[in-house]
Amino acid sequence: MTDEIISIDRMENVINVFGSFDENLRLIEAELNVRVTDRESEIHISGEPENVMMAKLAIEGLMKLAAKGENIGEQNVRYVLGLVRTGEDDKIGELARDVICVTAKGKPIKAKTLGQKKYVDAIMKNTVTIGIGPAGTGKTYLAVAAAVAAFRAKTVNRIILTRPAVEAGERLGFLPGDLQSKVDPYLRPLYDALFDMLGAETYQKYLERGDIEVAPLAYMRGRTLDDSFIILDEAQNTSREQMKMFLTRLGFGSKIVITGDETQIDLPADKVSGLREAVRVLDGVEDIAIKRLSSADVVRHVLVQRIVEAYDRYERARQSGSNTARQPKKGDRR
Repeated sequence: MTDEIISIDRMENVINVFGSFDENLRLIEAELNVRVTDRESEIHISGEPENVMMAKLAIEGLMKLAAKGENIGEQNVRYVLGLVRTGEDDKIGELARDVICVTAKGKPIKAKTLGQKKYVDAIMKNTVTIGIGPAGTGKTYLAVAAAVAAFRAKTVNRIILTRPAVEAGERLGFLPGDLQSKVDPYLRPLYDALFDMLGAETYQKYLERGDIEVAPLAYMRGRTLDDSFIILDEAQNTSREQMKMFLTRLGFGSKIVITGDETQIDLPADKVSGLREAVRVLDGVEDIAIKRLSSADVVRHVLVQRIVEAYDRYERARQSGSNTARQPKKGDRR
């Protein structure tokens, strides 16, 4: 057993790091099997030497984030613990980043993981960015935040959000209402992100003026989009023809972000995903960035991360079993 001490400079940072009813502290203790107590102006950590050192690095890293104004929650704690375990604790300081945009309620939007930071940096630096990753990694939300920031800074005149209206079990023709009513459910995640950033009233004003457009991908055909920030969401459900059509809509002064999850393709089995093909075709093309987010970048409930990881393990095992089954056994005829 060993004991380490961390000196406390500002008590408000300690309160932030420890969390409500010390819930963050209890999480660190449970994950690393250590005991953490605060005595006057010091934090004492006791336990096995290796675990104590990791706990110290994690708490010091979280204190730095708190000192930079970060509100420390379970997601921050789990992510910092992951960095410490993999020896990347020197990168913790990078998590306190510049604000991408501020929501209508005054909440600052920032990248919460290193993967998200690289993704946002790519959006800022490149004309076309493709973001691929599982549910909950912030692909769409961060892209919308970047679009709103560009619109407010007047670097673009319009925001255009689109996604393919691919049915998952139901046909559009059998849904009630007119065409807009039929496609609205497919576009709801984009509406929600915009409402969050702008507020419903401001969003409606920009929509009526034509500054913001939310439409199915089919509406993009035949157009050239200048001075626009264009986001294609759920791109894994585009066909190869739709993807090529969309990419060639790019006009002067515009920026494109394409997001998708290759594990959730709803296309018929005989259709090639336009996202998968685009990643192969466009890899290495100048001014196009391809960024992959992983389960480590999931910022929803911790159970979402576990679900994603469980499906990844299952898929790897299934593919490994298929490959083994295809290999001829000794003595088999060729």
